[in-house]
Order: sequence, then structure tokens, then C-alpha cells
Amino acid sequence: MRANYLFTSESVAEGHPDKVCDRISDEIVDLVYREAAKTGVNPWGVRIACETLATTNRVVIAGEVRLPPSLMKKDKDGKDVINPSKFKAAARRAIKDIGYEQDGFHWKKARIDVLLHSQSADIAQGVDNAADQQGDEGAGDQGIMFGYACRETPDLMPAPIYYSHKILQLLATARKKGDGEVAKLGPDAKSQVTVRYVDGKPAEVTSIVLSTQHLDESWDSKKVRAVVEPYIREALGELKIAADCNWYINPTGKFVIGGPDGDAGLTGRKIIVDTYGGAAPHGGGAFSGKDTTKVDRSAAYAARYLAKNVVAAALADRCTIQLSYAIGVAQPLSIYVDLHGTGKGVSEDQVEAAIRKNMDLSPTGIRRHLDLNKPIYAKTSAYGHFGRKAGRDGSFSWERTDLVKALKEAVKTREAA
Repeated sequence: MRANYLFTSESVAEGHPDKVCDRISDEIVDLVYREAAKTGVNPWGVRIACETLATTNRVVIAGEVRLPPSLMKKDKDGKDVINPSKFKAAARRAIKDIGYEQDGFHWKKARIDVLLHSQSADIAQGVDNAADQQGDEGAGDQGIMFGYACRETPDLMPAPIYYSHKILQLLATARKKGDGEVAKLGPDAKSQVTVRYVDGKPAEVTSIVLSTQHLDESWDSKKVRAVVEPYIREALGELKIAADCNWYINPTGKFVIGGPDGDAGLTGRKIIVDTYGGAAPHGGGAFSGKDTTKVDRSAAYAARYLAKNVVAAALADRCTIQLSYAIGVAQPLSIYVDLHGTGKGVSEDQVEAAIRKNMDLSPTGIRRHLDLNKPIYAKTSAYGHFGRKAGRDGSFSWERTDLVKALKEAVKTREAA
């Protein structure tokens, strides 16, 4: 690992076209879990993989589901079919909350098509039949997932992505409050932060990039910078801004047409923004729109949870964990730990053994341990799935550090043996 270098990460706001789609897809996931709870349907049986496409005043929601009866209706032949009304309402609420009331994309005026269909029987048997044979449900798909944690920020996240998210979060909060000129910003925005590392630690910011939509057509780049700079400085907090830092605020000039009206959006196209900003590997699968039998989502959460607890337990300063799965098979095919040479008197083998001892990494075990069968996913759709505060409603449970003591004890026991 190099000691002195520059590293850059980007984030996108909740109004970015792809994030609009992630939000709608996760609102659909929450809707299905919420309706299951309301109607007494076992949440363990919820299945959904929902993709969203958005463009000028048009939203298309597609995918496969296993739904509670409250989300179904009878067609003219008496067959059960999906009732689109609640799905459309959920999408409109999401678009309204993000802040789109523009001619080219308006929460009330946009046409919304719901093209959901029943889950493939072939995929369903991979999950359900495995539970009969193994005692645990099988993984909803094959794949590899990564988790990562480091000591660069209070939430044990890499600094560049942490601060890129924070800039956009502060601006979105201020915009929605409607205080002063910041209320004239639009929902669509992108940020990018370059951090200089000295002796392997974040030392200063050397470049800041922000492109944000603005609703006042008279604004130029200079005016936008005057409005946003105080929020950028607040977000960076104690991290020094270099004296020769390059600022690129709306470098192309005007940015009035934004969101899906300016560029089409699609669920799952911002996976590096969703994770570690490129500072750690990503397994390839997106999170939003999927129930947690899909290990793309649940195992990535578990890997982050474990990596964060390893670092919080002071077993290492950095930790990467990889998990791998096969469809229909409950337990992971492999668990890989890399402490990047920062282990505190422990080896990767010891940490792997401690992980296996303290957490069941089957989809059933992950969902139970992290209590994932809940409508908690819409809030994950923007500003990262990791480095967030665990909520009282069960959201971001994978950010807890309640496994610290158990991991320490497991490592000590192995050392003694």
C-alpha cells in the first residue's frame, strides 16, 4: 500500500436520474414488506427484484415479485394479477419527496407503467427447495460480495466517498428546508472529492467538483459557488482544504435541465457510489430493488458488518472481506479476509475462523442476524448503503458494532488453542 498518494471518489444526489430509479425500486421493496406485515403474510416469503427506468415524464417499473394478496386484483377472467395502483402511488410519493415538480419530470404528471410479473418458478425453487433440504433457504443467485472498513473517518469509511456523500446530503437538507438561495438548487447533483494521503492517512483535499442543478436560469458558475461553498466547507469539517485546492463548481456553466428529463435513469447503475467509492472491490451486483434472499444485497451488508466489527474491535486498521455463493446453496462457498498488513497481532486465518464461529452467513442467518425482513430500504437508495447511522426502525443494522466482543473472544480462544 502506498503511503503518499491522491485518491478520488464521487457521489450523486437523490435527484440524479439513476438515484431516482434506485429510490423508486427500493420504495417498491418497502411497499411489499409493509403490505406483508399489514396483512399477516410471512415476511420470510417476500420475493422481489424490481428495476426502474425513468426518462422525460415517464417511469417504467419492471421485474419479478411474489406479492401479498393486498397487492393483487382479479382480472376479467377471475385470475389473480398485480394491482398497479399502490406501486404507482409509491413511485409518485418518492418523486415528490425528491423534489421534482418540473415540466419535464413532475411527480403528478409523469406516466408510470407497472410491468411486474410473478417470480420465476426456477428461481423460486432454488431458494425455497433448499430450505427443505438444508434447513436454510438457498441463495437467490450466485455471486461474490465484498465488505470493507478502515479508520479514515468516524464511521470507518474511506474519506473520499464519505465526504462526497456528506456534501450532497447537506445541500439536499438545506434545499428541502427552503432557506434562502439554496432553495433555488434543483434535486440533481454530483460531487467529487480528491484527498491527499500522507503516511497512509487523509491529510487534505486537493480538488472539489460539484455540478448541481439550479432552477434560476440567470445563475452562472460563480453564483452557484457562492451559494454552495459554505455547505461544502461545513461538510469537510476538520479535513483541511489545501491552499491550492482546485474548485470546479458547475464547470460547464448552466445546469437547469436535470434529472430524468436531462438524462435517462436506471436502477443499479451507481454501485460504486453505493459502496466504497472505488477504495475497495465491488462484487458486481446492485442492491436496490431486491429483497434480501438476493445475496447481492444481504451478503454485501453482512460483509460490511463483519469488516466494520473487525476494525472496531481493533483487530486491524483496514479489513476487506469477500463472500461467495451459488444459487440454491445456503452456506457461502468461501470466506476471504484481507487485513492489508494492518493486523494487530492476528492473522487473516484467525479472523476468518472468528467470523465463521460468530455469524451464520446463509441468507437465512444473515436476514435473522441483521433483522432484514423490514421496510427499511428506501433510505438506503441515496448517499451510500454504508457509513450510515443504524436507526431505531432497524435500518442500517449492518452498521452496528455489536460483534466486537465476540470477535475478540473468538480470536483469544483460537490463540490459546
